[in-house]
Amino acid sequence: MKIVNRKELLFLNFMAYSLIGNAGVIQLDNPKGEDGKVLTITNVCKVARVTGEALPGESIYNPNNTGSDFDVYGSDLGIMWHTRKNQVGLFFGDTSGEGFVINKNGGNGSNWRSNVVAFSSDTDLTDGLKIDSMLLDSEGKAREICAGGKTHPEVYQTSIPTSAIRAGKLDCVHYMNIRDWGGPHGRWLTNFSSLYTSKDGGSTWERCHEVTFSPDSHFSQVAYAKRNGWVYMIGTQSGRGDAAYLARFREKNILDMKSYEFWNGERKEWVRGKEEAATPILRGPVGEASLLWHKKFKRWILTYNYDPNYDKTPITKKSCILYCTAEDITEWGSPKVLYPTHYCAYLHPLKDNEDKIWFISSKWGPYNTFLMSADLHLE
Repeated sequence: MKIVNRKELLFLNFMAYSLIGNAGVIQLDNPKGEDGKVLTITNVCKVARVTGEALPGESIYNPNNTGSDFDVYGSDLGIMWHTRKNQVGLFFGDTSGEGFVINKNGGNGSNWRSNVVAFSSDTDLTDGLKIDSMLLDSEGKAREICAGGKTHPEVYQTSIPTSAIRAGKLDCVHYMNIRDWGGPHGRWLTNFSSLYTSKDGGSTWERCHEVTFSPDSHFSQVAYAKRNGWVYMIGTQSGRGDAAYLARFREKNILDMKSYEFWNGERKEWVRGKEEAATPILRGPVGEASLLWHKKFKRWILTYNYDPNYDKTPITKKSCILYCTAEDITEWGSPKVLYPTHYCAYLHPLKDNEDKIWFISSKWGPYNTFLMSADLHLE
C-alpha cells in the first residue's frame, strides 16, 4: 500500500495463549471435530515471490516479471478467488510502478494505483504461482479497478480490496474506500465499503452502489467463502482492532443486502436484514482475514493479522499472522501463530482438498507478495 501509518511486522516469540471470549463469542480451547481431533498447521514455507523483482541473494522461485510486464514493481495483498475452471483472480493493494525502491517504508515510485487485478491458471504451485495476465491500460500497464485516490483526492486516499468471490456468473470484489489511515484504536477511517462487479469474467468492472457499508460497519473489511450454496462473510471494522462478525447470503442474493443474514451468538440464530443484530464470533483484534472451507479435513480455516497493541490481554509480543479452525463456523477454536514478520495470509481457494494450504502473504520492507505453503494435520 502507499506510504501509510502501518508498522513494520517484526519477529515475535512463538508463544500463543488461549483467548478469553467476549460476550456472545464462543471460542473453544481445543476445537476438536466429531472425529475428536484438532486441525493443526505446521511447516510454513516461503515458496516463491509473486510480485516484484528478486532481492540480492534471494534464492526462492520468481516465476513472474511483474515489473517489466505490467509495471507492478511493488504491491501487497494478493487476494485470490475462484473465477472459472482452474483459474483464480488476484487483487493486489496499493501498487507502485517503475522507480520503486525497496525498504523505503512501503509503496513509492511512479504510477501509483490503489489496486490492480491479475489472473492465473497455474495449478502446480511447487515452483510458484505464474501470473497469466493482468488488466491493462492503454499503455500496457496494470490498471486500477476500484476508483482510488486519483479519482477524488480531496476525499479518497485510496481504495483497498478486502475479499473477492464469484457468485453465480458475477465476479465481485469487496473493497474499503480509505479516508485516513491514522484512526484511533487500530482503525482506518473509511468513507464507505462497497463492491465492484464484473459480468464478463473479470474484463470490465463497475461500482455496485446498492451494496454499501457505512464507515462504522463491522463488515467494512470481509473474508468470503462458499459452502452448500451459501456465501459466508466474516467481517470487521476497517483496520486491525475489531472483533470478527459473521453474515451469510445465497449466491444469487449478493447484491441484495436485505437478504443478508447476520449471526447473533447470544440468541443462537441468524437475523435477516439487520446488521446491528450481529455479535462477535471471534475476539479481537482481527485484521484482514481470509476464510476457507477445507473439503478434505471438513474444517473452516481462518487466517488474519494480529496486532497486540490493540489487545488488552495480548497473546504475543509482536504483530503476526494467526489462524484458527472450526467445524461450525459460529464456534471457533483459540488462535495460534501461523507466521511472523509478514502480514496477511490470503488462502488459495482451489487448494482445499489436500494435505497443504497455499496462501499469499506480504512483507512491508520489500513491499511485495510471496507464495507460502503449510502442512495440515489432524492430531
